[in-house]
Amino acid sequence: MPVPGKPKDPTPASPLDPATERHIPTVLYNGMIAPLIPYGIKGAIWYQGEGNSSRAVEYATLLPTMIQDWRARWGEGDFPFLIVQLANFLPRKPEPSESPLAALRESQAKTLALPHTGLAVAVDVGEVDDIHPKDKDDIGGRLALAARKVAYGEENLVCSGPVFRAMTVEGGKARLAFEQVGQGLAIGVPPVHFHPGEARLDTSTLRGFAIAGGDGKFVWADAVIDGNTVVVSSSQVDVPVAVRYAWADNPDCNLYNKDGLPAVPFRTDNYPVGEAAKK
Repeated sequence: MPVPGKPKDPTPASPLDPATERHIPTVLYNGMIAPLIPYGIKGAIWYQGEGNSSRAVEYATLLPTMIQDWRARWGEGDFPFLIVQLANFLPRKPEPSESPLAALRESQAKTLALPHTGLAVAVDVGEVDDIHPKDKDDIGGRLALAARKVAYGEENLVCSGPVFRAMTVEGGKARLAFEQVGQGLAIGVPPVHFHPGEARLDTSTLRGFAIAGGDGKFVWADAVIDGNTVVVSSSQVDVPVAVRYAWADNPDCNLYNKDGLPAVPFRTDNYPVGEAAKK
């Protein structure tokens, strides 16, 4: 206990160890990033987000702010920044539901609004019981494609799977249009390492789509590829209002382009994260 009237010890406290105090703000930055800033940088790969899934909306501000801060501190312009989207994880749920991991993936995808950024989708290479999936080959390959386009300027290179662009309602069906279709839309097989004896996935049916009407209740939908669009419907929804794809912690989804890249998970609605639509 300090003696009254005696000046405080001017000796600074010991530096916090980034290995043990990583959840304290500024510790990781000061311990692991700041020392690198005097050196040149070609680009960055960001593979993180699980720990922020309970604050997914905030992440849509935090991640782009961090990218802009790093770029400003290095002073080398908008260097490439590539993001690995969260992989699928945890047991699958039988019905469509809210998902913190899906909401975090959405925030990661929104970061592509910044210049010279790229996204490697990993929603098809995860594991139900391991938040750090072992399949790094496919993730690395997708990052390499993004780097070739973002960092090295291969403009005609297909480096992304289908990206949702717009929805129109035609009677009781919703038609979804996409960008980044490459050679065309396709039903794909996730490049997972199947366990011995496990059946191969059915490639005759497009999966992962849910649809809702005005009540905001999502149900599994029938989906078919029609050219470069996907037509989504359900006998339980007369007038579609919203569609979601791969909106789950561990979605069963298989929309790809013919270049072998998975579609970026998306939703057409803007309901508050964690809530259904309210009448």
